[in-house]
Amino acid sequence: MPGENPLRAGEAVSGGHEDSRQGHRVTSGTAARGRRTFLTALLAGTAALAPLGARAQDAAAGGFSVGTIDVIQLAITTGVMGAAFVSAIMLIRERARTAAENAELRTRIADVNAALQRSEALLNLRDQRAIVWPSDNKKPELVGSLPVESGAPNERAAFLAFGRWLMPRSAAALEHAVAALREKGTPFDLVAESLSGAPLEIHGRKRSAHAIVRFVSLSETQRSEARLKIENRRLAAEQETVKGLLDALKMPFWLRAADGRLKWVNRAYAAAVEASDAQETLSEGKEFLGSQAREAIAESHRARPVFEQTLSTVIEGDRRMFAVVDVAGGGGSAGLACDVSAIEAVREEYERTVRSHADTLDQLNTAVAIFDTEEKLRFFNQAFQKLWGLDSAFLHSAPDNALLLDRLRSEGKIAEQPEWRRWKENLLGAYRAVEPQEHWWYLPDGKTIRVVANPQPRGGVTWVFENLTEKIDLESRYRTAVRVQGETLDNLAEGVAVFGPDGRLRLSNPAFATLWGLDAGAISADTHVSAIRQLCDHRAKDSPWPGFVAAVTGFDEERRDHRGQTELENGDVLRYAVIHLPNGQVMITFVDVTDSVNVERALKDKNEALLKADQLKNEFVQHVSYELRSPLTNIIGFTELLSLPATGPLTTRQQEYVEHIGSSSSVLLTIVNDILDLATVDAGIMQLEISEVEVGRTIAAAAELIADRLEEHSIRLRVEAGTAPKSFHGDETRIRQILYNLLSNAVNYAPEGSVISLACRQVPEGIQFSVHDDGPGMPPDVLETVFRRFEPHVNGGRRRGAGLGLSIVKSFVELHGGTVAIQTGKDNGTTVICTFPAVPSGIRVAAE
Repeated sequence: MPGENPLRAGEAVSGGHEDSRQGHRVTSGTAARGRRTFLTALLAGTAALAPLGARAQDAAAGGFSVGTIDVIQLAITTGVMGAAFVSAIMLIRERARTAAENAELRTRIADVNAALQRSEALLNLRDQRAIVWPSDNKKPELVGSLPVESGAPNERAAFLAFGRWLMPRSAAALEHAVAALREKGTPFDLVAESLSGAPLEIHGRKRSAHAIVRFVSLSETQRSEARLKIENRRLAAEQETVKGLLDALKMPFWLRAADGRLKWVNRAYAAAVEASDAQETLSEGKEFLGSQAREAIAESHRARPVFEQTLSTVIEGDRRMFAVVDVAGGGGSAGLACDVSAIEAVREEYERTVRSHADTLDQLNTAVAIFDTEEKLRFFNQAFQKLWGLDSAFLHSAPDNALLLDRLRSEGKIAEQPEWRRWKENLLGAYRAVEPQEHWWYLPDGKTIRVVANPQPRGGVTWVFENLTEKIDLESRYRTAVRVQGETLDNLAEGVAVFGPDGRLRLSNPAFATLWGLDAGAISADTHVSAIRQLCDHRAKDSPWPGFVAAVTGFDEERRDHRGQTELENGDVLRYAVIHLPNGQVMITFVDVTDSVNVERALKDKNEALLKADQLKNEFVQHVSYELRSPLTNIIGFTELLSLPATGPLTTRQQEYVEHIGSSSSVLLTIVNDILDLATVDAGIMQLEISEVEVGRTIAAAAELIADRLEEHSIRLRVEAGTAPKSFHGDETRIRQILYNLLSNAVNYAPEGSVISLACRQVPEGIQFSVHDDGPGMPPDVLETVFRRFEPHVNGGRRRGAGLGLSIVKSFVELHGGTVAIQTGKDNGTTVICTFPAVPSGIRVAAE
């Protein structure tokens, strides 16, 4: 039939041939067996009848006598003949049946030949081609042909090379299918695509004797359907590839249906929601984003299909930031989330670094300006604005580099150039350079600027403007100072040697070699300190050079400066100082102090002699004072006895003599007591008896002691103690002695009929006593020596004393921790002020 499958027709043709051959073989075999049976029976019957005939002839000749044996033979012969007749009948029937079968087979062979012709006609059509592989692995046979538009070649070798005219994917699939068909008999049906884009149906079947692959060129409708199948298969493969890629991503990915339900998620999504696999995620509907985030995505999709935003969610107990992209389509949506927590942290760190960098640059004294790839100003520090004096608004407007240069030129802040445009283009060439560029600008105001243009890897230039005016000036002054220092060192009488950290000589002056008696060539630069030690060790009695070597070479770990003195073999004395410099160097200086040492020795000898003389003086004074006190005490005692009425009457002249003896003895006793007190102070053995001293009582006691002398010269004593405290701590005896000496000194210089003031007041330092008289005052030369011992000054006084009064006052006040001050002037009188601490620290031992 026309619509019959050609492959099945071929199969039928092959089967028909096989059946006809089998039927022919069956018929021929049956006829041969019939013929053999008939001939066998006929021969057997003839053989049986031959003896019987002979015997019959013998019986007839001898007479008719029939026995048992004859009867048996006759029966056998009759049976054989019957069997022969039966066989003949069966043979005749078999031949009739065989003839009928042969007629039927001839009919079937004719039908098969007709089917074969139809199959060959179908195979030879222009829209199909078959490859037939025999079972004996002979070369395959090609039957039929394909249209030219299919892209299949007609040549045998070219057609069998599927990869040359089929698409790679189709060729690979066909090769695998053919191999499986021939080896395992696995049938297949494929839709392949040629290189020209034409679709082909390919069917593969295997019979016992052949393996057949048929290529069919499709109609337009079938082609469209085939193309759709190919495209569907391609899309399915691509979908699997994409899903495999998405499943391998470490970023959560999801697909949603139109109703918002999850359709597919990758492993990263399942891990993020703590699910064992994607199937558990879909079955339980575990969401990666929170409800608010999903609502925000849905709301965004109403306005536009693409949602792109950074959202936060909780993963394994930690809140992280994800860059979420969700795209909505007609059948649902797809989303991808990228963990940007680390990126956000890096971005924040970068922003902090940029701010810190900007703050650091703002603190620099070097001007810095950063321009981007478009030559726009993006950053400048305060030093840049201060250097060029530009307003902040202009700088924040991001001017380009050329405009900035033009403004600096118009305002006269940079020097005019002979060819301004070429100079500017050469300067701006830094934006196209790879290596940093350096320029020197000499500004009209006298500044020298070192300009460094540093190109950035991503474009743009960082300009550094370093003001070297002060540096150049300092370098000039430094070089001058070095020259001056060199000249100074060379002309110093002091020897100087500077050693580096490596122990080698860096600097020395001629005085160093002269003091140690060395040749100038022996101590040139880079000479090691150990070599110099060898030259100098034998020149000193007790060489200090081992210590110098330890200090220079670093064996002296403490690195402490020290000084000392050494004596050379020639008698010279050198004073040295080892000074560690900040840069790791060591400077050693030497001074010739021979004369000073000699003078010092002489002074020490004289000082020792003076100390011995002073000690003898003190011992003599102390001894004499003690020796004088006893007779004075006797004189005063006997004078008082003479004054008593019980001793007897005295004449007026005798009474005056006795009074003069008594007063002179009292004065002499006071001087002796003062000398003893000062000797005690000098010896450092005087101790104060600290107790509570009543101010009023102490002042009254001192006034009473001086009352006779006040009355003698008609001098009044005015006491001002209204602001004084009632008491303070001190040695009452010594304070009374201090006040007495001050009043006695004032009476000696106060005019007749004048007033002496004794004031006491509370001051922040403690308590203050002051005694004022209206005498002539003290000239400056007297004021300088007023506290010296045994230096009396008449200066208009009534009597010349021993010069111990104010010395004792100063010593006793300082023993209390106080101070003594004198205010005086010509014709302004004298005021002595003694200040005592309110609470002394305790009993103070007198200092020298």
